[in-house]
Amino acid sequence: FSQATTAPPKKKPDPVTSETVVIWGLRLWQVVGIFALFVLSIIITLCCIFKCRIPRTRKEIEARYAQRQAAKNYADKLDTVPPLNELTDIPGAQVPEEKKEEEISTVSGKVDKDQGKKDGSKGSKGKDGEK
Repeated sequence: FSQATTAPPKKKPDPVTSETVVIWGLRLWQVVGIFALFVLSIIITLCCIFKCRIPRTRKEIEARYAQRQAAKNYADKLDTVPPLNELTDIPGAQVPEEKKEEEISTVSGKVDKDQGKKDGSKGSKGKDGEK
């Protein structure tokens, strides 16, 4: 026989839901979210550190090879190009004396110079025709 007691029955524990406080005042869904973010960050970090090899199709492999070859050829041709300062005039740089004599600082001087060249060229043609 079991003896009947007058004590109240033991209380059943509350069911675990997403709003149940689990640890340090955090609810169950917050703990699961933090754990998932931690695992995801580890996976991303490992994938960035170690190059993951993903299977590719033959077409993708050939395209990647062609791209590497084109980049290599471009880099090789770029090495043969002379430095920029040899190709162009640098603003503010010292101009050789030959160019200083040719430069005209005013617009009217430039117009006069252009007219002088045109007149001189016409005159030379006239002289050639006379001879």
